[in-house]
Amino acid sequence: YVLLSAPWNVLCYYAEEIINYILNILLSSSIGCFQVVTTPISIWSEKIQEKLHIPNIMAQDVPNLPPNYIYIILFNAAFRFLGHENKDTFFKSTQRHQILYEILARTPYGSLKTGEVGIGRLVSEHVLTATFPLHEEYQPLDHIREYFGEKIALYFAWLGFYTGWLLPAAVVGLIIFLFGIWLMVTDVAAEELCTSGDTFVMCPLCNICSYWNLSSICLLFDNGGTVFFSIFMSLWAVTFLEYWKRTKFTALAPMTVRNPVTGAEDNPQNFKIIIIMIQFYSLCLQIAIVLIFLIAIILYRTILSIIIYRSQNAFFVFSAGRIASLTGSMLNLLVILLLSRLYTYNNLQQQRIVHFLLLEMHHTKTKYEDAFILKVFIFQFVNFYSSPVYIAFFKGRFVGYPGNYNTLLGIRNEDCGASGCLIELAQELLVIMVGKQVISNIQEFVLPKLKTWWHRRKLKPAPSQEVINEPDSKPELSPWEANYQLLVCEGLFDEYLEMVLQFGFITIFVAACPLAPLFALINNWVEVRLDAQKFVCEYRRPVVERAQDIGIWLTILKFISYLAVISNAFLIAFTSDFLPRLFYCYTTGSMKGYVNFTLSAALANFAQRHMTCRYRGLIDDKGQPTQDYYNLLAIRLSFVIIFEVHGLH
Repeated sequence: YVLLSAPWNVLCYYAEEIINYILNILLSSSIGCFQVVTTPISIWSEKIQEKLHIPNIMAQDVPNLPPNYIYIILFNAAFRFLGHENKDTFFKSTQRHQILYEILARTPYGSLKTGEVGIGRLVSEHVLTATFPLHEEYQPLDHIREYFGEKIALYFAWLGFYTGWLLPAAVVGLIIFLFGIWLMVTDVAAEELCTSGDTFVMCPLCNICSYWNLSSICLLFDNGGTVFFSIFMSLWAVTFLEYWKRTKFTALAPMTVRNPVTGAEDNPQNFKIIIIMIQFYSLCLQIAIVLIFLIAIILYRTILSIIIYRSQNAFFVFSAGRIASLTGSMLNLLVILLLSRLYTYNNLQQQRIVHFLLLEMHHTKTKYEDAFILKVFIFQFVNFYSSPVYIAFFKGRFVGYPGNYNTLLGIRNEDCGASGCLIELAQELLVIMVGKQVISNIQEFVLPKLKTWWHRRKLKPAPSQEVINEPDSKPELSPWEANYQLLVCEGLFDEYLEMVLQFGFITIFVAACPLAPLFALINNWVEVRLDAQKFVCEYRRPVVERAQDIGIWLTILKFISYLAVISNAFLIAFTSDFLPRLFYCYTTGSMKGYVNFTLSAALANFAQRHMTCRYRGLIDDKGQPTQDYYNLLAIRLSFVIIFEVHGLH
């Protein structure tokens, strides 16, 4: 172990490079000073709770709040630094770490032409095993920026801000959910459905399935409240991002050209295109694998339903569709998590190979991270959302009708279950989102402890090398030995990705599951504490990194918020029963007879070979869409346009 430190004059010399750059901007026409300003922290939720006399169970007393520094322009005044007279406290520990790491990262240890520069490369070539700043004996847990730096502090600031904004979304979602339950008891269409008995005999959902009564589901959860909640969440997402809105990565490569503007070394343009094309085709291949697994899950549900129906067990036959759907969702979750882990690992290895061969260069570390994040997010987006998108917008759309069913690989296309696609979508969302959250939290709590135990076991000296101690006494480790036994900090990528995917679930498909924001809120209350415990107790203290925002994640969140408006518009218009109910009520003056309106009778040629049955759709006796179908289609398209115009603006 080698403990490095920097004397006062070295710290001042390297800090001056950064300071001069800032001062050239701030003091281009005037001279100023830094002053301490103590301003009370104002949190809107605490004010509301105080007015309503509700105790704040999340309140914490933060000792020794770090001072806020503001820059004040003063004309004809001498420039000074606050606290410059005390050399021991002038530089924060994070600033000392940062300056020291910059020195080590820039220092060459061999030939510059072959890129033998910096301590990072020495670690990658296993000359050194690790480099890390030490944790302090007193850890100011409430002062994240003071201890870990801006980058990690920004993550926790964003996570806290996002969790706070989830509270009103969760409350409104819970109210909409309870309203839907109440509506099932009082709604005319729901009462008509539940009391229909044998009036509506439905056609089989598969080739060997039996006929069934529509009254067996007795469930109409879809209501006008979901439309309000979709609009509310669309505005919530955009407003949340609007309120939230308030580095140099160097490398050397043999195949470079000099930038004519900056004079910096760069990759040739044609070489960049080759690298981009290779990575693009690699991404397309892995997305194709996801879609293959999606088709496999669809075939699994269909085949399992057939197997259950052939079992002749009355209980299983009655619940065949539900069993196939639920087990398919759980299997899909396992496939998603497996592919997610494999792709992230594969992409990391790919990035290491690319950088080892010096094929891909980025001018800054931020650009490198942004490129990596974007590639992984595109895959994870398809991986996590492909199944909900299929259920929401494709399942049951290309089934055909009795006597003229469409097939895939000789198997009849999958139809929506007895309770409809919206209920299936809600089930899929809950299984994937909540299941992933539970598994991720267990992993974040258990895996670091297991990894730490295994790491310490590997570092444990052989019996012949152990120091003989008194009975029942443990050898005390030095701080650097204790820190070395901790895990290497893996960064914030996985933390951000988990939250961004969650943001997508509670906005893109919120019309199907109003309880999604509530489950997200509960998860985040646990998540923020698990993350804090992991960074403080399980990980080595990372080198401080400066950051001015959350980077490309903000752009991704904006993309998701815009996509949520489009998705919810189509979800309400084409998957929900809201517009058909509204259309029927407007044309007839009441909801009586609505269930019969939504059903078509089997064609004559099908009825001759089978008993007469009904199926969902607005189809006439000739197998053609009725006039009501086209009227409703025009209403749906108009709703999509109006919803998107108001939602996106």
